[in-house]
Amino acid sequence: MRILLVDDHLLIQQAIAHMLSAQPGIDVVGGARSVQDALVQARLHKPDCILMDFSLPDGTGLEAAQAIRAEFPDVKIIFLTMHEDEDKIFDAIRQGAQGYLPKHITAHQLVEYLRALELGEYAIPPQYTRRIIHEFAHSPLNRAGSQADAANLTPRELQVLEELKRGATNREIAARLVISEQTVKNHVSQILKKQHIKSRHEID
Repeated sequence: MRILLVDDHLLIQQAIAHMLSAQPGIDVVGGARSVQDALVQARLHKPDCILMDFSLPDGTGLEAAQAIRAEFPDVKIIFLTMHEDEDKIFDAIRQGAQGYLPKHITAHQLVEYLRALELGEYAIPPQYTRRIIHEFAHSPLNRAGSQADAANLTPRELQVLEELKRGATNREIAARLVISEQTVKNHVSQILKKQHIKSRHEID
């Protein structure tokens, strides 16, 4: 996994780079300290994953993520930040981030989350997952399901559901989420079952 680090604190960036570089299969390809630099480095190195701080000198990690994903939609972005308020967590996930981690996690935990990311999972601690599901459960939903139904969807199923609402095919969803088409089919099957509908065409 090729990783780009985006953090305006050079000491933190260097410490994370040193730690991750010692892990087999992980290659830290570069570092950036601003929104503009993040985009430049993403173009230069084309990383598989970006560890992104939320607060940057010239903007936010959300702005950097939006700009980068507009050019590289398959890149996986994980926010690694001191901010733990719900609005920032929800904004990051809505922006398409595959993870949101607090900086107080251990080095071992960070590596474990990155390994899970390689397997197609989200890098989100359990306490954040509960908040995300609760938020979606209390958000207005379309006729495809009730609030109770949404609460039963996993974070990955919620992301697949959003892609379905946009009319994406299984192949397009697989490419965007970097998972197999069979995995997409399995998620779609579970979504239809949990939403109590018979066909993906009923999703509006």
